[in-house]
Parts: sequence; structure tokens; C-alpha cells
Amino acid sequence: MTIEELIQIKIEKPDQHAMESAQRHWDSIAKPLDGLGRLEKMIVKIAGITGNPDVEISKRAVIAMCADNGIVEEGVTQSTQEVTAIVSANMAKGIASVCRMGKRAGAEVIPVNIGIHDEVNEPGLWDCNIARGTKNFLKEPAMTQEEMLAAIACGMETVRKCVESGYRILATGEMGIGNTTTSSALACVLLNLPVETVTGKGAGLSREGINKKKQVIQQAIEKYDLTASDPLEALQCVGGFDIAGLTGVFLGGAVYHIPVVIDGVISAVAALLAERIKPGTKEYMLPSHMSQEPATRAIMAELEFYPVIDASLALGEGTGAVILFPILDMALEVYQENTTFEEIHVGQYERFEG
Repeated sequence: MTIEELIQIKIEKPDQHAMESAQRHWDSIAKPLDGLGRLEKMIVKIAGITGNPDVEISKRAVIAMCADNGIVEEGVTQSTQEVTAIVSANMAKGIASVCRMGKRAGAEVIPVNIGIHDEVNEPGLWDCNIARGTKNFLKEPAMTQEEMLAAIACGMETVRKCVESGYRILATGEMGIGNTTTSSALACVLLNLPVETVTGKGAGLSREGINKKKQVIQQAIEKYDLTASDPLEALQCVGGFDIAGLTGVFLGGAVYHIPVVIDGVISAVAALLAERIKPGTKEYMLPSHMSQEPATRAIMAELEFYPVIDASLALGEGTGAVILFPILDMALEVYQENTTFEEIHVGQYERFEG
């Protein structure tokens, strides 16, 4: 992929007729109007995304982008890089946290090696390795422009393959030690907010560790003179392969008309990047939860999203996103199976302006 090809991607608007049809069906169901609140809006949105008011999301998957980050050299995390390889292998084996939760939610987990530093040989791990981790962005840009574009293309291609395989909804996940540093740096630039406002403790840093993390991010932003006006430059300089890949997943969702669920702060940053790169992409996204990381709330506000889950989650991997699936299933049970006002011979509620 080239910059020109990325710029030329066309994002169509969701199908308005399908959304209106889905809304009419909700209103015909024998219950108070908007009784299921945001869940009703999500089902309507899925109808628009897919162009079909007969919403079907039974075949589902979590795409987990796995990559290492050179910035860990600066002591911004408790863990070392080999943890990325271990957890990614566990995803491929089906024994990671997201796999356990995905099994309950009827979702397959698709881990993608987009930049793991160590060798991982597991049959269930999709291979799209751009490089063995990014560079230390305090010393040089995290990736080259070619690497960044290859990672975005990998995300889009993964979505294409999933659509061809019959998946109807996708969730985003990730694994990469140091990626709350890269995501905080990007959030700081994209939202034009102080480092202190968007930087959290990640997997459990001490107060000293958090201060170090903030210092590293601030130095990098000043080093590259990053601004919100150029999201691709910010991604290239201080991002990660996992974030670039997830950016491609969100773009792919819009291109291939499949809903994509946002997980925590890492995928939320990727969602914001996708929307900044190609406005309108957010119309194909669904929020899931409000994570512990402080940048999440600011990103959700920027995207005008209101997650239905606020459980102070901080596990990552796609675990928050996968929780949304059974919640949507319950809403769909009402949407698809409940009796209508006509069937019970009762007058339907009317909508009034204001």
C-alpha cells in the first residue's frame, strides 16, 4: 500500500434505508420505545453497516494484533518483551484470557503476529510480521513509512479474509508489552491534551514508573514536533505495529461493511486514527467498554461514543470487546423474537418530536 492508495480509499455511508427499517421494527415491538436504549441504537447501526435489517452476528471473531515496542528499553513497563511472545502463543493455543471469554461468547480469537520480537511457532498464529518489533521512538521513529503502511494493509487484509470466511462482526484486541506508552503518546498528539491527562499506569506501574513514562512521551512529542494535523506521521513516529494493524482493521470494517468493536485504549487510539485518516470510518465501529486508562474517556468523547460497559477493565487482549457480544445477543433476542403490538392487538406507541 502507498500513501496515495490509502488516501483514495472510499468510505460509503451506512445504508439509511436498512437503518430506518430496523428502527421501525424496534418501534413495532411490544415494549416501551427505546426501552433497550443504546443497545437498540447498536442494532440499528449494524443494520446500516451491513445493509440488512435482518441482523445476523452469530459468526464472530476477535482480531488480536500482536507486536513488540522498542520503547520498552526506556523502562516504561514492568514486563519484558518475551511476555508478548508467550501471551501471543497462548492466544494461538486458545488458552489466553480472551480465548476463555471468547469461548463463552461464541467468538473465535484470531491472533496476528504483526511484529513480535521473539520467534513464535504456533499453528493458530496468523503470520504478518512486519519487523521484529518497532524501534525505540525516543531515539528514532518507531517505524518507517513503508512499515507503517504495510501494517495498515495487514489489518485491512485480515478483515477481508474474515468477511470472505463468513464472519458477521469483529472485535479488536492486541498484545504488546509497552503499548499503553505508544497509545498514550498517540492520544496526547491526536487530542492535543497534556501528557499527564492521558497517561495511565498500564499493566501496573509504580508512581515512579508512571512519571518515567510521562517523561519519555513528552520528550518524544517534542523531538518530532508532532501535531494532530498529521495522524500518519504521529503513528509512524511514536506508534506500534499493533496500533497500525488495528487502524487497518477499522478501515477494513468500513470498506467491507462489517461492524468492528472497539476494545480498550489501544484499539480506541487505532479507531481514532482510522477516523482521522478517513472520516466516516467511525460509522462502522461499535464501542464496548470504558477502560481504566485515562485516555479512553477522552477518545470516546471525541468519537461521540458511549460505551455500554463501565467495569474498570484493564486486561486488554480484546476481553472488553468480547463482553459486548452476549449483550448484543440478548438485545437481538428481543429484536428478532418478541411479539409486536399488532400481534397482541394493542395500539403502538407513537414518537413525538422534542
